[in-house]
Parts: sequence; C-alpha cells; structure tokens
Amino acid sequence: MTQPLDVLALAAHPDDVELCAGGTMCLLHDQGYTTGVVDFTRGELGSRGTPETRAQEAEVASGVLGLSARHNLALPDGDIPNTAEAREALIQRIRLHRPSIVLINAPEDRHPDHPAASRLATDALFYSGLVRIETEWEGEAQEPWRPPHVLHYMQSIPFEPTFVIDVSSVWERRMEALLSYRTQFYTGGDAAESDASEASGETSGESEPETFISNPAFLQWVEARARTYGYRVGATYGEPFLYRHGPVGVTDLVAMLSREPRFR
Repeated sequence: MTQPLDVLALAAHPDDVELCAGGTMCLLHDQGYTTGVVDFTRGELGSRGTPETRAQEAEVASGVLGLSARHNLALPDGDIPNTAEAREALIQRIRLHRPSIVLINAPEDRHPDHPAASRLATDALFYSGLVRIETEWEGEAQEPWRPPHVLHYMQSIPFEPTFVIDVSSVWERRMEALLSYRTQFYTGGDAAESDASEASGETSGESEPETFISNPAFLQWVEARARTYGYRVGATYGEPFLYRHGPVGVTDLVAMLSREPRFR
C-alpha cells in the first residue's frame, strides 16, 4: 500500500513547517503538487498551550496549507531519539508516501530539537532505501524508497541558501497557516477577544508566558527575513532552503541558463 506525495516535510514540532516553509507548501499545492507533513513530537514541553490544542491547531493549519496527509510520531519533545524504533516509524511514513522531495529541519539551530530532528531525518531517509530494513504498513510489506532530493529549511540560524522560493503570491495564506497556532504566536487579539475565546473553549495564548516566538517582534522578524531573502532574488517574499545533496549536476549549461531569468 502506498499513498504517493510529491513533497513531504518533516518537522520536530507542529508549527515548524508553517513557520519556515509554509509559503512553499501553499505554493506547491497551488501548482498541483501533493504534499504532506510528518511532525516528530506533539510539542508537549512548550510553555504555551497543550498537546491537545497544538493538535487542533495543526489540523486547522493543514487545511490552510492544502496538505494531503499529516502524521505525528509522538516522539518525546525535548529528547528526540535517533533510535531504531524512531527511525522505523519515520521510514514507514517515507515508504508510504514515496516523495521525490523532502524538506527537513535546519542542521543548526538555537533549539536543540531542531538539529536532532535533522539528524533523525537524514538517517531515516538513507536507511529507508535499504532492502534489508523491512517495514510494514497496515499489515503489508513496504518497498524500499530513498527520496532523491532533500532540503533543509532555515530556522533561527541563517545559512547561505541554495534555493530561495518566491512565496509572494501566497504570503497572506502562509501567515494564516502560521497564525492557526493561536497558543504559540501573537495574534493581535485584545482582552475582550481573549475572554471571548476562552469562554468558547479556545485560547489565543495571550494570557500565557511570553516565549521567543510569541511576541509581536518575532512575527516582524519572520516578515523581515522573508523580505530579505525575497529581495535577493527580486521577489517580495522568499523562503530559503539548503540543498543537502549539492552540487547539482548539469550537462547543458547554455540550455539551463538560456531562458530569460525570472529572478535577478
């Protein structure tokens, strides 16, 4: 049994993809590609919200992004293990969806879970191609699959990107997906709105402790970074990625570069 996807994004926490590659996922959906996400943890160590509210928020965000599938491995937040069991759980999803392109956490970041997730992802992506590692999905044996293209999305520590994706056309929707995580990010709600949300069983998180990502300045930084990388390629907003398997082979340089450049 397989459920093929064109692009699969892997993430330490629900909201990592929305924060770092949300525009790219929206754009891929609009271009007719099928996409999915595998979250490694439920974000249970987060200072704001609960695993249950985070799961609800992820469901809302998935609809905005247009995902065809989303999984959560329920690995321990704050201690993502790179064990045979964790790799097997991820390999099962990789073989289920057989993506051509995989987006993964940054290789370095201020949050230890992010490079840990990157290491787990890269190991599982390699082992997923080995015939002698056997897995099943819903009782059926799975065929090996190693995606040919892996890209890191940028988090808090910058790198020189290989690609910058122009996400200008989907920027508002990308931010809508991010702000689906009402407990995690500043949504601009006033006290009356917060009281009404709590009365209805929802919360915007404005009464909870401030974190690195929950203040208005963080969202300003998100936009500033997107404008910075967008400007570098002549777009309004851009999302940067590092191609893990570079360099890219070329047989006809003139043909590749002969088209009128879309970006400067």
